[in-house]
Formats: sequence, structure tokens, C-alpha cells
Amino acid sequence: MSKGQSTKRVILDEATEIASRTGLQALTIGTLAARTELSKSGLFAHFRSKESLQLEVLRHARDRFVDLVIRPALATPRGEQRVRALFEHWLSWCRGDALEGGCIFTAAATEFDDQPGAVRELLVNDERDLADTVAQVFRTGISEGRFRADADPYQFAQDLHGILLAYVHTARLLADPKAEQRARRAFEALLDAAR
Repeated sequence: MSKGQSTKRVILDEATEIASRTGLQALTIGTLAARTELSKSGLFAHFRSKESLQLEVLRHARDRFVDLVIRPALATPRGEQRVRALFEHWLSWCRGDALEGGCIFTAAATEFDDQPGAVRELLVNDERDLADTVAQVFRTGISEGRFRADADPYQFAQDLHGILLAYVHTARLLADPKAEQRARRAFEALLDAAR
């Protein structure tokens, strides 16, 4: 990795952390310059615009999500064990183990759900890819005989995502100490219904 690539990675790590706490809309080149002690002109050379910075942050966060959630889950045996691993790693991501501010995608989806443009398009594409991945992980569980043959993989993907969205809301906004316990209970009920 070149010095320029290494510097950009450090900048994106910091920008992603900031965005996870304050949102993508609040992330500016000026804010990032102050946090990284780099010049605005130097950061502008890397990103050119606020939208470009937002897109780079989302791509960087997606790569981290894949490395911390998807790849470890796919490394486990197919079937229920893989579905469980996916849930555990995703829950860890939502809990804030990777980013102090929690799930950047949940916050960004709320910020950009009715804002047309490149940032929303990237979020939509990434969310669709995630649903496809969850559905495929579940589908392998069906093929392994762990889940009902007539179970709908996309319904499972939506329901699993719903559990994690509810967890984020209950844990982060409401600061409910039982949020994780409830998420785990809902996940077990979802698995029971799929068997």
C-alpha cells in the first residue's frame, strides 16, 4: 500500500467513525480536516466534494462490514450454523463494536431515504445486495435440510433485518438494557418458524 493509499485509509477510517456518530449529512471536509489535522485543500484533493466524501465513506464502511460480518459468517459451515454466525456478527456491528456510533447504514438510510441522488442509490444497491446475501445464506440452510423447503429466503432476510433494526432503535435510542436479550429471543423465534 502506497503512502497516499495509507493516508486515505486513515482519513476514511476517521470519516466513517464521525459519520457513524453524527450522520453523513454532518460530515464535511472541514470537520474531517479538524479531526485529522490535515488541510482542507489536501482533503479536497482526495474527495473533491461532500457527496464524493459521503460515497467514499459508505464504500469504506461496506468493505468493513463485509470483512467483519459477511466473510466470517461465510467461513462457518452451511446451514443454521452459518445463519447464526451471520446474526452474531451483524449484531456485533449494530452494537457498535466496529464503529462507536453503531450501524452507519441504518443512520444513512434514515437520512437519505427520501433524498434522490448518488448517495441514496449506493445505499439502495448495498441494501439489496445485503438482502440477496442473507437470502442466499438462508437458502443454503434449506438445501442442507435445516429449514423448511417452502420457507421464503427473502422473507427471512427481511425479518432478520427487521430484528436488527429494532435492536438498533431499542438499544441506541431508548437505551433499553434488555434490547440484546429481546433481539436474541426474536432471532430464535424466527429460526423456530423456519424449521
